[in-house]
Amino acid sequence: MAPTPHGGKSASFLRSPRSTEAPEGGGRILFTPAALRRWVADRGEPPYRCQQILSWVYARRAKSFSCMTDLPRGLRAALERDFFLLAPQRVEVQRSWDGTRKLLLAFPDGAAVESVLIPDAPRLTLCLSSQVGCGMGCAFCATARLGLRRNLHGAEILAQVLVALEHLDPGERLTNVVFMGMGEPLANYDSLLQAIEVLLAEWGFGLSGRRVTVSTVGLLPQMRRLVSETPVQLAVSLTGTSEEQRAQLMPISRRYPLRELLDTCRSLPLPQRRRITFEYVLLAGVNDSMGDAERLATLLRGLRAKVNLIPWNPFPGVEFRRPTEAAVRAFQERLLSRGLLATVRRSRGRDVQAACGQLALSRPAGASKEAQV
Repeated sequence: MAPTPHGGKSASFLRSPRSTEAPEGGGRILFTPAALRRWVADRGEPPYRCQQILSWVYARRAKSFSCMTDLPRGLRAALERDFFLLAPQRVEVQRSWDGTRKLLLAFPDGAAVESVLIPDAPRLTLCLSSQVGCGMGCAFCATARLGLRRNLHGAEILAQVLVALEHLDPGERLTNVVFMGMGEPLANYDSLLQAIEVLLAEWGFGLSGRRVTVSTVGLLPQMRRLVSETPVQLAVSLTGTSEEQRAQLMPISRRYPLRELLDTCRSLPLPQRRRITFEYVLLAGVNDSMGDAERLATLLRGLRAKVNLIPWNPFPGVEFRRPTEAAVRAFQERLLSRGLLATVRRSRGRDVQAACGQLALSRPAGASKEAQV
């Protein structure tokens, strides 16, 4: 079997997918809100049936149409005949000592992704993947080493939410969703919008736009669309303070240079009181100097911005080093002294390779599996 990027053995759920299209269901239609709306209209059903059925699937998490007891029997039978509800073929859960859960979902074509449940009372955040692998090539990210295998369908993104809800601990409630897992969300924009609609809808998961964050390496046209078309929060991965430095760490900077990225951020029509979060991965001896902190503060001057500092999370095969806690504090304090709101992201789930930048469809040695279906 071919080696994985981490030197282990590849598993069946790592094989290359046969197709990038929506999963097939034996001639039936993959259930999505858009497909349901067309179907209801074509049948001449009253429009309220859409919300009724959507609420069953997402808010009430029905696993079949036959259990939708407030629908006429004939309608239930027609739904069963014409649609199928996507369900992963395989789910594995790895639990960290800190309560973080890494979920692996394998889909019918063999493609797999990881998502992460991150408890931080009173919040419980779900980190979602938008692609199988990633094509952005960021030097500090394990997912980039997989390359881009395919985009996820909107239904596959939402399947991660449905599976995560099944693995909540007693008393837990999902409060936040971040698109910071595998892949570049804005490179899969249509599927992202499908997922956002359900996340925010009352008949869906009922989250506020303030509770959903989309992280991007900086795809400028899609950034403009996201801000104008949705109420969700925007996070931009920066990680460099000069054109040369950022291009070495993040190849997207050769397409959309740092100056152009920041000019676009300044021009975005942000609602009042909304800030852009700039994510900055700290790499020891690379971009964590006081000079970098000063340049970062200068770059963000005049922007409605906050900085989320992310000490790099190690993975095999690269020579980067994680900065010391003292270096991270010093960097943060320099930003604060320059008037920037700056926070430090706590690394969660590092022992099961679930922390930021570590998702690569790998199992750490000795990791225990909590559940498998």
